[in-house]
Amino acid sequence: MLLTIDIGTSIFKSAVWDFEGNRIAFTSVPLAINHSDGYEADSAQWLRAFEECCRSLGAGSLAAVEALVLTGNGPSLTPVFGPPILNTDGLSLPAAPARLWLDRRAVKEAEQVSAIAGGFVDASFYLPKALDIRNNEPQLYEKTRYFLGCSELLAFALTGQARTVFPADGFDRWFWNDAILERFDLDKEKFPSFIRPGEVFGSLTPTIAARFGIQPDIPVISGGPDFFAAILGAGVVQPGQTCDRAGTSEGINACTETCITDKRLMSYRHPVKPFWNLSGIVSTTGKAVEWARDFLGLETYDAFTALAQTAQAGAGGLIFLPYLAGERAPVWNPAARGKLKGLSLSTGRAEFARSVLEGISFAIRDVITVMEEAGAVVTELRIAGAASASGILNQIKADITGKPVLVPRQKEAELLGLLLVGACTLGKYASYAEAADALVQIEKTFFPNENNAALYAALFDEYRRMRST
Repeated sequence: MLLTIDIGTSIFKSAVWDFEGNRIAFTSVPLAINHSDGYEADSAQWLRAFEECCRSLGAGSLAAVEALVLTGNGPSLTPVFGPPILNTDGLSLPAAPARLWLDRRAVKEAEQVSAIAGGFVDASFYLPKALDIRNNEPQLYEKTRYFLGCSELLAFALTGQARTVFPADGFDRWFWNDAILERFDLDKEKFPSFIRPGEVFGSLTPTIAARFGIQPDIPVISGGPDFFAAILGAGVVQPGQTCDRAGTSEGINACTETCITDKRLMSYRHPVKPFWNLSGIVSTTGKAVEWARDFLGLETYDAFTALAQTAQAGAGGLIFLPYLAGERAPVWNPAARGKLKGLSLSTGRAEFARSVLEGISFAIRDVITVMEEAGAVVTELRIAGAASASGILNQIKADITGKPVLVPRQKEAELLGLLLVGACTLGKYASYAEAADALVQIEKTFFPNENNAALYAALFDEYRRMRST
């Protein structure tokens, strides 16, 4: 069996699986974000969440685990000060707050990195963040032993080995090399050596294993970034198939025959060779729903979507632009802000709620349109993440994008994708494609409602005008 862990932005998830794809146990823990100074998180909560999940999963499930496979949100960067500590109070790691992927304060540094990297590097990425710390918080920089992403930090705590996960060929611009570190006078020792998805961080230390009832010295495996795991967990292994990773943010990842270059998008090797992955990320989708739910004073996500379902398609002409924390694809503008257009005396709570769901879907259509303009073929959307359980949102996505929306049986696609990675690393399957064919099942397909096509086409044109002004 395998223990898989996904450190999300707002939820820490874990599951134990057998190698036939059966989920033996699952648990999750909510996580907090600090908005007072950028977008930060206390990395100690990730370690506490790991302990809580292990207690919840139980010794019976964990005793048979053959490996741990980790993924997490990103690019999120934590300045770590020293080695992990395990005592009677639990597992800890001295570190400063993590700067989440939402944090884009390093605008000037991003411009400097972009000039050297030979292409645009957003302020949300690792190197601009590290450079910002060096420039503006020199004491913190000097105190830092390693700069680590969230899954890398957990792996360091579990194994004592510091590594950086390099997702795939073609990712060079968004990471670093010796020449760039020297150019910016950054200490190489603070940037751990690279490993790839499917490779091993190190072995679970005996003291950690004994505390949680797990076998000692089993491998702790990199599952790659969360989008890498989601792509596999959604079964996106052929050109034309596209993963819509729906969480706090929304990652649209299309499998393509060849490398497609467009400055509005990211292109790098797909998990399944020889294909490529064409990616566009919408920053605040699930986060926009959370914001709107709280704004309306509703208790739950289901209450929000139920309210939205009472409004007609098109939300009475109300159009929502979900740029609540800047935006990544396709505009790459940290200063972008949300907009609401078309308010009238007939606008009610239901129309507002529906406009948020439609705005998210227009943002997805925007990314897909840019992909197709660049030469990609998008035949279907496979939804990954907890939002895949929302029937109304899935139907709105199908109607607005004009693509069939496929929902896997396993809604936590990142965790299933980690199973695929770990199973292949342990030699249970010969390839990711073989593992996906064996383990990924589609539960339901939502087809576009042609009756809404003209309405949404007109509203999408207005949406694009809104984001261009």
